[in-house]
Amino acid sequence: MGKFRWEGFNKEGKKISGSLNATSKREVKLAMKRDGIRIIKIEEPSIFESDLDQIMIDMGLKSPFSNSELAKFTKQLSILLNSGVPILEAFEILYKQEKNPTFKSIIKKVSNDVGGGAMLNEALNRQKGFDKLYCSLVKAGESAGILDGILQKLAEFMDKQQKIRGQVKGALMYPTIVTVVGIGVVYGMMIFVVPQFVSMLEDSGQEMPWITQMVIDTSDFLQKYTLSAIPLFILGLFIFSRWKKGDGKEKWDLITMKIPVFGQVIIKGNLASFTRTMATMLAAGVPLLECLDICLETLDNTKIAHDLENVKKAVTEGKNISDPLKKISYFPEMVAQMVKVGEATGSLDQMLVRCADVFEEEVDEALGTATKMIEPLILVGLGGIIGAILIAMYLPMFKSAGGA
Repeated sequence: MGKFRWEGFNKEGKKISGSLNATSKREVKLAMKRDGIRIIKIEEPSIFESDLDQIMIDMGLKSPFSNSELAKFTKQLSILLNSGVPILEAFEILYKQEKNPTFKSIIKKVSNDVGGGAMLNEALNRQKGFDKLYCSLVKAGESAGILDGILQKLAEFMDKQQKIRGQVKGALMYPTIVTVVGIGVVYGMMIFVVPQFVSMLEDSGQEMPWITQMVIDTSDFLQKYTLSAIPLFILGLFIFSRWKKGDGKEKWDLITMKIPVFGQVIIKGNLASFTRTMATMLAAGVPLLECLDICLETLDNTKIAHDLENVKKAVTEGKNISDPLKKISYFPEMVAQMVKVGEATGSLDQMLVRCADVFEEEVDEALGTATKMIEPLILVGLGGIIGAILIAMYLPMFKSAGGA
């Protein structure tokens, strides 16, 4: 978004000019047309006048709104439509109360497109931030005439996803803080405390124990090379991040799945997302194969997505969804049996909801176990390192005192 300068003629034929914050020339033309102004010239904003946030959004470096903002918008739109408020009036209400300027602009564009005769799913699909799952469910809701109900299901679905993400972040928050503080304490000891002991130990002239010498060498290394190591560390993180998102993603996903306890959190979290997404889409009347296509796109783990791709192939060949699910080693047999019962009784969507509930409960249990395990391990590990540094520094003094 930036400030576009324009020139044109008003209804009386008088030449006028002005500026408007917009994302494109088309938006400026539409805005001026509504005001009865005939545009003859539009100047695009310079790079210095452009909205940095919008540039980052256009480059794919930033999302135009958060998941919680989208969930709130979806829930409120569902309530307004369910209350009998016309869709354009509902958008006007949501536009006025929205605080995020980027999201506010998107709501206005969607409203203008719908007002111009476009279907809501088409208008949403033209904007960044609305994924294929969201647009497909809205399309299904419009086709079946149950848009308010579908939006409510979407809001509930996003709330569930937010809850799982919040649980994972919450479980990792305390261990992360303790680790960062512990590393800072160890680094501070190596940089400021150990050198104070070194001068005293050198004056004594005695031979250093191996552990003391190792700590001193580590301290010297950190003092000499910390500043030069920081750019290398950042570069290493950048290369690792690129590798993890590119060619190495599948290998990294396999490694994370094998991490004790946390691997189960990753597996069950992805399966919970898959089954709940499937249930939501099937309940909306989306065909099974289309559901599988969209569900595969929502998965973060490439290994799990690849395994479930085989499920889609089997369904394409006319097989039941439960049979290929049983062949996946980490997919619980009990859950596969529940899916089979759902297929037999024609209530697959309801059974998938129960499967998602099972997986989410298992994620809760796995997170609780992981938290109980990792916290004492970190404390013991950091305490052991700090204790080893102190022992290494005092050991020569103890030996000297013993020899005396």
